[in-house]
Amino acid sequence: MFSIFSKKRNPIPLPIQTDIHCHIIPGVDDGSPDASTSADLIESMQKWGIKKIIASPHYTLGTFENSPSTLEPAYQELLAELKARGNDIDVSYSGEYRIDELLQRRMATGEMSLLPGDAIIIENSFLQEPWNLEQLVFDLQVRGLRPILAHPERYSYYYNKPKRYKQLHDAGLAFQINVLSLAGAYSRVEQKIAEGLINEGLVDYLGTDLHRKSHVEAIDRYLTTKTAEKHFAALGGMLRNDVDFL
Repeated sequence: MFSIFSKKRNPIPLPIQTDIHCHIIPGVDDGSPDASTSADLIESMQKWGIKKIIASPHYTLGTFENSPSTLEPAYQELLAELKARGNDIDVSYSGEYRIDELLQRRMATGEMSLLPGDAIIIENSFLQEPWNLEQLVFDLQVRGLRPILAHPERYSYYYNKPKRYKQLHDAGLAFQINVLSLAGAYSRVEQKIAEGLINEGLVDYLGTDLHRKSHVEAIDRYLTTKTAEKHFAALGGMLRNDVDFL
């Protein structure tokens, strides 16, 4: 269905107006280092048709042990920079929660940053599936939360177990794939897996996962390709970004 060959053409907009996965809160994780860079990234996103941003800073044990109290000052710096530029785009933040002990702590205290409608973005380890993933999904649902798995196409341990995707999706775990994966910015493998998830109807949300200028450049190139047109046509009717969060 998809071709690896792409012909240069005029850029097309992303098929979403709300980005729920990006790292533009300055200085809090491995994304933008400062407010000026964040504002530059946001201006690029606006050129892609993004009208609302719900940033997703990492919550990861031992590296980015964020909380709303650590994120708020950085967020206010970003708002001040945008205001100085006369940019009134709607920007807020939630979080991208690695499935680890920190997530358990935040669940216990209730000190969490959620998407509207009590949705939460969770992230697997890149080494292996958490042993209790389905139990965690259930526990989150019992708490009234709606779990969304970030970039399932990037977890290599699923590549030889494609049926596992449907099992997890059927268990109530929504899937969010990355624009960068569709663009082939990581490798052709992630792109192929993302295309497979689209073909199986298992994609619920799209996110840029934008961290830095090189990501902007990769997405800029992608949006000029026939491959992007084919991807976005295939995603028609699946994506809930603007239904749930705009």
